Amino acid sequence: MKRKQKKYSRPRNPFDRIRIDEENEIRKKYGLKNKKEIWKADAAIGRIRNLAKELITKSEEEKQAFVGRLQKKGFKVETLADALGLNKEDWLKRRLQTVIFAKGFVTTPKQSRQFVVHKHVSVGDRIVNIPSYMVSLEEEPLVKLNIVLKLPDNKKDAKKIVPPAENKKIKVSEEKVEVLEKPEIIEKPMEVKA
Repeated sequence: MKRKQKKYSRPRNPFDRIRIDEENEIRKKYGLKNKKEIWKADAAIGRIRNLAKELITKSEEEKQAFVGRLQKKGFKVETLADALGLNKEDWLKRRLQTVIFAKGFVTTPKQSRQFVVHKHVSVGDRIVNIPSYMVSLEEEPLVKLNIVLKLPDNKKDAKKIVPPAENKKIKVSEEKVEVLEKPEIIEKPMEVKA
């Protein structure tokens, strides 16, 4: 059995204040679990850069094929120079967790991560529960939430998260159903029995 190798490397200086502050900001912005996910993104971008460096001396067809593959993955790249200019945030923007938040299905990046982990997100016909799943341009319109809203008979729940239906948001009240622009949390006062 072959031993698994790490797909990232730790920073050389573990107590660099500037790097730590930058990573904390990125963690908050993208709702990441830990800094290891940032290091993995940095390593993946490093592999793309190394491939681009190797292709500098190759033929024009190979360069265009490489750029085409990156464009299918969703990176905004026109030439090899653009591929060399990619950074870890470009990689983090293509993750399933970030795509769901960018589409407006959820209110926070942490909430999008929770929906993915709890198997409420599907890409096409497949349920995906991996927040770091890389969404290609072809799959991006197929991303959707699969939340079934269960209304109890006694209607005493304090909060309910209402899912979007076909990229539209729905507000459910006791009398009617309204279509809204953004998802929201509907709050009903709880009745307290004495």
